[in-house]
Amino acid sequence: MTTSLIAGFALGFSLILAIGAQNAFLLRQGLRREHVFALCLICATSDAILIAAGVAGFGTLTQAAPWFETAMRYGGAVFLTWYALRSFNSAWRGGSVLETGPGQSMTLRAALLTVSAFTWLNPHVYLDTVVLIGSISAQYEDQMAFAIGAMTSSFVFFFSLGYGAGILAPVFRRPRSWQVLDLIIGIVMLGVALKLVAM
Repeated sequence: MTTSLIAGFALGFSLILAIGAQNAFLLRQGLRREHVFALCLICATSDAILIAAGVAGFGTLTQAAPWFETAMRYGGAVFLTWYALRSFNSAWRGGSVLETGPGQSMTLRAALLTVSAFTWLNPHVYLDTVVLIGSISAQYEDQMAFAIGAMTSSFVFFFSLGYGAGILAPVFRRPRSWQVLDLIIGIVMLGVALKLVAM
């Protein structure tokens, strides 16, 4: 059980570690200290659901419905491009600081919808969690322990990212830091969108 648990944790952590749209958005909200717990919980719970689906044997969904992957790929690319342009515009305008006023804050509903879109409209999420983790878990005798390990890595990563972002808060009291972050987020998201289209 211990071997499967550790293997699941290591695999899950390595897959989620790469900077992507979801992580960049959570980092930004963590720096602003806006709805951090709810966003971390949504990200981790979504991962857990997808991992459970993969381990339970639903990794064949893309084979059963070939159109699903294509629809998710282009839908995700459109959404990421829109958010990238929004980030570029924010970087160009500047003026953001850590202590944002009520008018500048994102509502809980808007934040949850945005992070859910980043999570569920990203084809890589399905490939990583459902297909990859699902197929690798089949190699272990204790698949349940493997799944628990992978799920645990998601909770550890997302809550560490969301709340750990606060350590960088002093840096982001300067408007220029926000412009740089918005620019980086825009580049990351546009890069992911282009990669999806090129797949």
